[in-house]
Amino acid sequence: MTTLDFLLERDFVELNQLLKLVGLCDSGGAGKQLVASGAVRVDGVVELRKTAKIRAGQRVTLGENEVQVR
Repeated sequence: MTTLDFLLERDFVELNQLLKLVGLCDSGGAGKQLVASGAVRVDGVVELRKTAKIRAGQRVTLGENEVQVR
């Protein structure tokens, strides 16, 4: 599994935007499609809300990639 660190500079980042910012997809729209497909997990639970607020301390998983939000 590949672990990526993402330094959060605000209170939260929307899930679809996080996927784009760390390079797991090409655009926010592609991020929305990934979330809608059920392929994205937040803290181990499938997340279907495309603009879910992701905060520091959470883990986002897509396939073999894990994003640690700090």
